[in-house]
This record gives sequence, C-alpha cells and structure tokens, in this order.
Amino acid sequence: MELGQLRALRELGDRGSIAAVAAALYVTPSSVSQQITALQRHSAAPLTFRDGRRTALTDAGRALAMAAIDVEVALERARQAVALFQGDPLGTVSVVAFHSAGLAVFGPLVTACASPERPDVRLSDFDVAQEDFPLLTADHDLVLAHRLVGSPSWPGSVRVEPLLYEPLDIAVRRDHPLAAKAAIEPADLHDEAWVAVHEGFPLTQALSVIAGIGGSETRILHRINEFSVAAAVVEASGCVALMPRYTTDLGDHPELVLRPLAQPGLGRHIDCLARPETLERNNAKAVLAQIRAIVTTLSR
Repeated sequence: MELGQLRALRELGDRGSIAAVAAALYVTPSSVSQQITALQRHSAAPLTFRDGRRTALTDAGRALAMAAIDVEVALERARQAVALFQGDPLGTVSVVAFHSAGLAVFGPLVTACASPERPDVRLSDFDVAQEDFPLLTADHDLVLAHRLVGSPSWPGSVRVEPLLYEPLDIAVRRDHPLAAKAAIEPADLHDEAWVAVHEGFPLTQALSVIAGIGGSETRILHRINEFSVAAAVVEASGCVALMPRYTTDLGDHPELVLRPLAQPGLGRHIDCLARPETLERNNAKAVLAQIRAIVTTLSR
C-alpha cells in the first residue's frame, strides 16, 4: 500500500465522490480511480461499491480509511520530529579528524562548546588513506579531511566545506645546513634521508613530486604518520621530513625549524566532509562554524 492510495480512499470517504477528491487533490478523476483500484489489489475484501452514479466506501473501505488517518498522523509526527531535530541548536555532534587537524582543533573546539548554549561534541581521530575519508561520513557527522593539491576531488556523494589551504614545509634541525636557507630547492634534498608517511597516505605523492623535480630517488629511512613522532625522530637523527605549516606543533622540539620549498609550492586542502542531510541540522552547522573560527586562527 502506498500513501497516495490510502489518501485517495480517505478523501473519498470524506468527500463522497471521485470528482470531489480529484478537485481537492488537484489531479484528474482518472488518477484517483487508478489509485483506489491499485489499493483494491492489496485487499481481499471490496473497498468500494457503486451507489447510483457515485462510488462509495464499503465497511472494509471505511475501516481502511480510518487506518489511513493513523498513517497520516504518524507521518506528521515523524515530520515534526525531523523538523525539531533539524532546528535544535543543541544535541550531540560527532567530529572526526586526521591526527594533526585533531591536535590543532579538538582542544579549542571542546572549550568553545563547553557552554550550555552549544551542542555537545564527540571527538575521534582517524588515520586513513585519502580516498577513505568520505566513507567516515556514514558514521560521523563532520569529518575533517585533507587532500593533496592536484589529487582527485572528493566524491559528489558528500558535501565539501573548504576550511584551509596549508603549505607543506621541510622540517630540519637548526644545525642542519638546509636550515640556513630561506627556501629549499628540490635539488638541495638530493642526498637527504627522509622520515616519510606510509604508502597510500596523502603526503606520499608530495615526496614523489619533490623527487621528480630534484632528479633523484627519495631515500626513506623511517615511515611515521604521526607528525609529533616524526618530529622527535628528525630531531634525534638529522633526517628531514615534510610537515604541514599551520597544524605542526614544534613546541616540544625547539631544535627543529620549518623551511618552505622554493618550488613546486606543495600543499594540502583541509576540508570538512559531511553527508548533505547532516548540514541541514542547526547543531551541525553551529559546530562547523566553531571549527571555521578555530581554523582561521591557525594561519595568522
């Protein structure tokens, strides 16, 4: 049974004729008749009978028309519940981020949402390959994801809210010869040993670009995804590493500095991904606004 069929039967019981139902629903009488005929196929008992020139409801038809009222009430309650949920500025919003974004955003976000007038946030960190970020929107409201410049765009199944473009710099020790350069050329990295991310993660392609421009293979000694751990290894070993400019926290590594690449200007896009219906909710929009405000301060 379909809602349109039940509605046609109910209206017939209330209005008394096919023509009156058609006028009320702004459809043709033939369309109303087809709806009721289709509904009859699902009923073992006759729903209508001819009463002179008009079509009337049988006892079974009247019983089903009364049940149709209950269906309409349930649907209206569901619509109201959805409207209330979408309009509620509070409630809980789940936020997922890759590690360096979580380090930069999660603390300030918890502080910003601590007041009773703000939604509750539930936070998780995920270290996944670039193509797996959109999948996280099935289980989480807002997903902070990163995508290397020049890589494929996010799929059309998710809403993309751009947050920040972040350049990628070279992390070196202060006593390293490259630390004296205002900008590092790819050729300067010819003989360097690297701390790199694991294969398949967004920064992998950036190392390939540097190697291609510099004309040499990248010599990778260590593969570490977490930038704070990579910083400790760079500080201890004298290796070099690619690190994001704004979300890298070197406060615990005073012997390290970041130097920009002279070319090719590598960077990544940090975006918020969500299912389209999620961003219809006021609480999700409120948390996204807080995230935007926090991210804006990172590049200052």
